Amino acid sequence: MAPVTAAVTAVATRLRGRRLLIVAVLAVWVLGWALLNGRDTLALGGAELTPLHTSFSEGMDAIDDSRNTNPFFLYFINYIRLFLDEAVTFVQALISQPSFGRPVPVLGWLGVTAVATAVTYLYANRKAALLAAAGLISFGLLGLWQESMDTLALTLTAVVLSLAVGIPLGVLAGMSDRFHRLVTPVLDFMQTMPTFVYLAPLTLFFLIGPASATVATMIYAIPPAIRITAHGIRQVSPDTLEAGASLGATTAQSLRHVRLPMAKQTIIVGVNQTIMAALSMATIAALIDAPGLGKTVLKALQTLDVGTAFNAGLAIVIMAVVLDRVTSAASRRVEAERRAGRLLTPGRRRLQVAGVLGVTAVLGYLSYTYVWAAEFPAQANLGPIVRRAADAASVWVQDSLVGFTNAIKNLLTNGLLNPFESLLTGSPWWLVFAVAVAVALLVGNARAALATAVGLALLVLLGLWQDSMVTLASTLVATILVMMLGVVVGVWMGRSDRADTVLRPVLDAGQTMPAFVYLVPILGLFGPTRFTAIIAAVVFAAPVAIKLVAEGIRRVSPTTVEAATSVGANAWQLISKVQLPMARSGVTLAASQGLIYVLSMVVVGGLVGAGALGYDVVAGFSQHQLRGKGLAAGLAIVVLGIVLDRVMRAATQRADAAAHGGQPHQ
Repeated sequence: MAPVTAAVTAVATRLRGRRLLIVAVLAVWVLGWALLNGRDTLALGGAELTPLHTSFSEGMDAIDDSRNTNPFFLYFINYIRLFLDEAVTFVQALISQPSFGRPVPVLGWLGVTAVATAVTYLYANRKAALLAAAGLISFGLLGLWQESMDTLALTLTAVVLSLAVGIPLGVLAGMSDRFHRLVTPVLDFMQTMPTFVYLAPLTLFFLIGPASATVATMIYAIPPAIRITAHGIRQVSPDTLEAGASLGATTAQSLRHVRLPMAKQTIIVGVNQTIMAALSMATIAALIDAPGLGKTVLKALQTLDVGTAFNAGLAIVIMAVVLDRVTSAASRRVEAERRAGRLLTPGRRRLQVAGVLGVTAVLGYLSYTYVWAAEFPAQANLGPIVRRAADAASVWVQDSLVGFTNAIKNLLTNGLLNPFESLLTGSPWWLVFAVAVAVALLVGNARAALATAVGLALLVLLGLWQDSMVTLASTLVATILVMMLGVVVGVWMGRSDRADTVLRPVLDAGQTMPAFVYLVPILGLFGPTRFTAIIAAVVFAAPVAIKLVAEGIRRVSPTTVEAATSVGANAWQLISKVQLPMARSGVTLAASQGLIYVLSMVVVGGLVGAGALGYDVVAGFSQHQLRGKGLAAGLAIVVLGIVLDRVMRAATQRADAAAHGGQPHQ
């Protein structure tokens, strides 16, 4: 413990003077706010437009007008749209929609269930196979078989295309620092751009339908694949790479035999996150006529039908849990069987595969031939019972907890959100600009300060400074809450397999449940306020932060933990002095992803009274004359995300360098 304690002491010593400077800068800010409150705030009315907003609107109109005459659309975009439409339609024809002159799809419910169960059994394990079968049957029991298969078709198509693009780029980003620096801003842009912002432009290029929905889903799903794959490649020990190089391994051999095998677990986490992101986005894409469960959810929310929204949301959650468990079990299969001594010989493995495929072929033939095996029995539909139960529970919660929820809302709003928002929006823009650049320089480095200066200058140019400050206040408050949950629950999950087993399905539900679904009860509890938007953002962003923190804790070497335990460290010392410091990269990744997920919910918050940039985007999506302003608001959200991410990364690098004697941590 002594070296760790010494390192922590050294870090504290190095940072003490810098913290005093930060406190001085913040004190100057508060003093300036008190003296200059309300001056140079760059406020812009809801219907007011700047010349830049008008130019954006004219550009979007020009694209819309030239879609059927411009060669770029005729010979490039239209072919992409045709390919994507055909890809989704082909998968739908196989599992969900009547096709090829038949009144039913090629594979009915029995065939789809058999194929999914067989693949899971062969590549994962028996428990995961039973879960897959139960999950698929539950779609029929909820009365949502066809809608579920439509969602699955869109999700699988987008995931396959996303991984085909994302994993190679992630490997390249892990191998090359230059490419990593080049691709990171692009990924930030893709993840922080609100979905509502790019849904409308996508329909200009790809029209309303499956092609636009697939592209939107890929934009949202590719970044996790690239980021987490690159993270896994970069986490491989330099000592291991040097050992391989000393034996004469080339770069390609090192990648194939060292980096990829050692990064396999992390890459599977990336696949898992890609699937979750694709499933989440596939439901939101219902706004542009994407097929599936999202349409059911959207229609139910338009009439505040909580029961129907919950029923469809439950099907989405079940799908997410099944996909998560299957991919996780598949990643652990070989290692688990080796440890248990159950690895089959090649001959017995071939017999097993032949037997499973034979049974699957028989069930598939039955579903192809007989109506009872193609269409799920209507008598087994339990959807109405689930909808009535959800409606009753919603009414009870809203009637019983209103006092408690009002207390929480008032505490956080008056004690934290209002003062912070007042400080940001009441200060002159140049004062906030100077303070932000100074803080970025003190907690990070000159590059972070430059990124902050450029980003804030862009906010001024976009004409949305005050709205950006309101959004920034809500985002930072939500991110703080997310990381509090992420560290506490993530450490618990990382240290306890039982906690992981219990909490992971809940996290899957929170991560994949469409925002609209839980927005309805939250709106009923807290009313149309900024606090409702913050809670929705926390619910949406906390699961991914918790999972990444838990993964970081779990990756800490057991030998190190045992060594600390053997010298008498208690649980708190073990967590605070060993596990959290050694999981710093995982915690940083969790904070970065949590921040990005919070920003992606800004627009949804605009639907429930959050105002500011979220409202500007929503208004631009629904009102033609405000399209340019909506696009500018979307760009402002992206700029905020990039600035916050750069400052946070620089601060982490500085802390790492201080902890390692001033040298960058490798």
